Amino acid sequence: MNMKPLPVAFMLVLVISQAVLFSCTGTKNAVYFNNIQSTEIKGSLENLEPVIQTNDLLSIYVNSMNPSASELFNVSNPSNSRISNAAATSTVSPVIGYLVDQDGFVQLPFLGKVQAAGLTKKEFQEHVRRELVNKKLLIDPIVDVRYLNYKVSILGEVARPSVLTIPSEKVTLLEALGLAGDLTIYASRNNILLIREEEGKKKLVRIDLTSDEIFTSPYYYLKSNDIIYVEPNNTKIQSVSPARQWLPVVFSGLTVIVIAIDRLTR
Repeated sequence: MNMKPLPVAFMLVLVISQAVLFSCTGTKNAVYFNNIQSTEIKGSLENLEPVIQTNDLLSIYVNSMNPSASELFNVSNPSNSRISNAAATSTVSPVIGYLVDQDGFVQLPFLGKVQAAGLTKKEFQEHVRRELVNKKLLIDPIVDVRYLNYKVSILGEVARPSVLTIPSEKVTLLEALGLAGDLTIYASRNNILLIREEEGKKKLVRIDLTSDEIFTSPYYYLKSNDIIYVEPNNTKIQSVSPARQWLPVVFSGLTVIVIAIDRLTR
């Protein structure tokens, strides 16, 4: 019995091509929080308030029972103020703020240079309030300080890589990824890189979003100037490799050879 090689050889080529070209990431690597059950996780909100650093841009507003006297302290100092860019949009927001200089000070009207770096926002507010009272400039003043450049950067395999300005001054990793359009199907969900600068040193942290441990992680809440890099998974890397790009040509050539052999053996 003369068995034709076409069906066997052709099926072999087809199986190999399907396995290589259409291989995909396992389900466990494509979803968040595998095997998570209904539960209650108590997250600590301690130490979430960031410490003011050099080059931070601050809005400082003073109020008291005497509005006209308070207004004198809210006049921006042109030599110290900066215009804040709305980094997450294409527009420029004309907001004037005070830039913390390289020595950690801001120059305030009637108070001169005031230490800011190294203090939390709450500590800095109290520091400015005490200075106003001690120098008898205002009675019972209220000082409000806000960050004008509280931002995080999202790069890599997300729908919209961008620099996000966070007006609320508090954002979780999941919220930031949502603002960036979520991870793409090619994202490596178990190996996300967080880059954080603290005390002049850069800290690199790997985060696994397929585990529910993210909810108790100290990196669940992001800090200003954090950078998130989402790496591509193996499927994406293989799809752009030179060998992968030549596979369709190779398989087409093998198919032609199989057909030619079949016709010659008839």
